[in-house]
Amino acid sequence: MTIPFLTDHYTRLKNRQAAREEFYRDVIHGLTASSKSLSAKYFYDAEGDKLFQRIMQCPEYYLTGCEQEIFEHQVQDIATLICNHTSDFDLVELGPGDTAKSGYLLGELQARGIDYTYFPIDISESIIQTLEKTLPLKFPGMRVEGLPGDYLDMLKEAKLRSDKQKVVLFMGASIGNVPPQEALGFCKALRKQLSPGDLLLVGFDLKKHPQVILDAYNDKAGITRAFNLNLLKRINRELGADFNLEQFVHYPMYDPETGSCKSYLVSQREQRVHIGPHAIHFAQGEPMFMEISQKYSLTEIQQLAERSGFRSFEQFQDSRHWFVDVVWRCV
Repeated sequence: MTIPFLTDHYTRLKNRQAAREEFYRDVIHGLTASSKSLSAKYFYDAEGDKLFQRIMQCPEYYLTGCEQEIFEHQVQDIATLICNHTSDFDLVELGPGDTAKSGYLLGELQARGIDYTYFPIDISESIIQTLEKTLPLKFPGMRVEGLPGDYLDMLKEAKLRSDKQKVVLFMGASIGNVPPQEALGFCKALRKQLSPGDLLLVGFDLKKHPQVILDAYNDKAGITRAFNLNLLKRINRELGADFNLEQFVHYPMYDPETGSCKSYLVSQREQRVHIGPHAIHFAQGEPMFMEISQKYSLTEIQQLAERSGFRSFEQFQDSRHWFVDVVWRCV
């Protein structure tokens, strides 16, 4: 006889151990490469989540406010565009967070009496559980089917659950978290999971004055610096490493020609960091790549759509023309 509680407890322990082993492998792989790097996906432990929420409230971090403005003031136009294109659809959101922005669209569609199912997709099961609990209270009668897991896998699952046309949201400039070539690969993979006529709304941070962009990733309060250094704290805590945080400085840079904004931690002296049996050597001044935030021009966005199997359908910009939410149609 299997005791469910003990089985579930064992599964959770096994999953945590597997996650720790993957974390360890990724860290060692990144730090023993010829150019050192750490994966940005590990930024978001409990402290990292809190720091990122503070970053989004920084006066220099314009991205959240720009997209918030778009959805607050242009949501009726966005809803009209969708409803004119299709009257029978599912709304799918990749990485919904707390739906602070997409909530405007959810409310507008409900106010119009549109019958749709909302499929939020997120790697965090707790986020999905929270949305499944809170959204029907906020929007009575709304059908919410949360899908915890990988974006592409869960988008495939949404198609299996319903054969309606899909309207997919991928907001927050998350497309900029990888270099352009990887973004192209992701968009192509996304297109394979969609059908002709489906819509995809994607948020892009636009190229603008370099200082505006650089300030957004180097706030005066030092929160972005703490956010990057927190990953070293996590490695120390969870993997038993001995990073001395005071020996690393946060260094962001922006190339206005390529649109690439990158963050590094730079070693202030020659040193060794120990992680398990590994002794990682850092030269004085050696950089460790932490994350990228890619910026695009409108022409580059259109080219990305065409190269990945979409056609530009419409675009919505904030009042300063710093950010754009584009709507692409699958062809």
